[in-house]
Amino acid sequence: MVKMRMLSLLLAIFFVGNAFGQSTATTTETEAPKLTEAEALEKFDRFLSIVDDRYMDDVDAGKLVEDAIIEVLAQLDPHSVYFTEDELKEANEPLEGNFEGVGIQFNLLRDTIFVVSVISGGPSEKVGILAGDKIVQINEENVAGIGMSNKGVTDRLRGKKGTDVRVYIERKGAKKPLEFKITRDVIPLYSIDAKYMASPETGYIRVSKFAATTTEEFQAAVKELKSSGMKNLILDLRGNGGGYLNAAIDMANEFLPANKLIVYTAGRAYPRQDALSRGNGMLQDGKVVVLIDEGSASASEIVTGALQDWDRALVIGRRSFGKGLVQRSFSLTDGSAMRLTVSRYYTPSGRCIQKSYEDGIEAYHNELNERYRDGELTADTTFHYPDSLTFYTSGKRVVYGGGGIMPDIFIKLDTSWATDYYAEVVGKGIVNQFALTYVNANREKLNKSYSDVYAFSNKFNVDEALWNEFFTYAEKDSAKKDDSTFSLCEAKLANVIKSVIARDLYDFQAYWIVSNSDDEAYLRALEALKDDTFEKMKIAGK
Repeated sequence: MVKMRMLSLLLAIFFVGNAFGQSTATTTETEAPKLTEAEALEKFDRFLSIVDDRYMDDVDAGKLVEDAIIEVLAQLDPHSVYFTEDELKEANEPLEGNFEGVGIQFNLLRDTIFVVSVISGGPSEKVGILAGDKIVQINEENVAGIGMSNKGVTDRLRGKKGTDVRVYIERKGAKKPLEFKITRDVIPLYSIDAKYMASPETGYIRVSKFAATTTEEFQAAVKELKSSGMKNLILDLRGNGGGYLNAAIDMANEFLPANKLIVYTAGRAYPRQDALSRGNGMLQDGKVVVLIDEGSASASEIVTGALQDWDRALVIGRRSFGKGLVQRSFSLTDGSAMRLTVSRYYTPSGRCIQKSYEDGIEAYHNELNERYRDGELTADTTFHYPDSLTFYTSGKRVVYGGGGIMPDIFIKLDTSWATDYYAEVVGKGIVNQFALTYVNANREKLNKSYSDVYAFSNKFNVDEALWNEFFTYAEKDSAKKDDSTFSLCEAKLANVIKSVIARDLYDFQAYWIVSNSDDEAYLRALEALKDDTFEKMKIAGK
């Protein structure tokens, strides 16, 4: 039996935390006595000794340790978390910028694996796999019609660089399955979803996360757009949950002259540290619009807050998430790790963007639902903070702290199209499945009709024939059109169908080119770049 005294220090920390007044569930209504650390350790050591000597069964020490660590971290704040070794690898992968595999994007459609796109330069492209191919066998295993999950497919296709995997493909026009031997390689994970010219002088860049490669990707995108005539930029950070602090600092640096404070962090064990701009950025001139919403968090808020505080960008959208805590990863002895909150970050004006978590972790994570219920997201006017949370930009404009970045121009969340039918066909994946089926059946015709995504965006319409085809397809999945409410969601659903078809026909960037054409915040950004909005708000932009 593992001696439980080995756990005493860890569990005593948990006990001390509760003894010092942090909330936890108890079986009595009386408060725990206030103990010194020494008294708490002595009491807990006695408790463990009794359990060690007298409990009826052996105790799983490993599980007890993990449970204790998880509970301790839960008492601290919503963003201090524990990872097993496997969980840590999975959590880090999207931020590290690459993984090892075959280089395809796939969809599971009615128990069949369809190749949606092939990563340029990747191992699958090199051997000749094409978008629209059906994978029916991986190595010696049949994978069609057996209820394979997305994870099951991923587990079979990913593997160490240099190892081989055989896939068998059904392709339109081929009489029998085609066999391909793919040698796995390092596959890049990109943090920029789209970069294109929104108008002759305005570029658009959508950043999905702040990863190890974001700085290089962003700089390359800026150079490319500048070579196409970009003078102004729409930076889309909607839904961007953050990532690496340094990547956010590097991005903000691109917009600011030298020696401007970008962000500072401060914590008990880590004294204040200032991050200053270096003055070597490529975007110090021109107008900038940053798009944010309630899904923009952490690193996204650092960039947005810095540009707003220095009156360098116009911020359009809705109040951001409100995560102003900085975590550091600390390895544990068995390969596991904890991400511990070590400091808070502050924008140049002194705003701490972190929203309150005093009511507990559950309430913290439900806060976005509360914004919807109390009308903040759908209101006709901007939510206002109390005067006590007022801060000022470099140009003396009022901005607010206390729970996210407030936009300069508020775009309410439009829910008028959120009918049951829309929720069903989108939520159940019917739109994605239909689009993939439609593109696979009409790929050659579509490529001949539309020279590129811009021609597709301008000329392709979801007409009556396509609607009827969609309705028939959806009904096979028990999603019957509600004639009484369909008109409410028709325009929105048409844009979604068209956007997904564009993605499957071209690439992921094509989705945003089409989707943005009917996006209120994006269209308001283009309008602001043309009218006198920047001048009225005293926001820089030569």
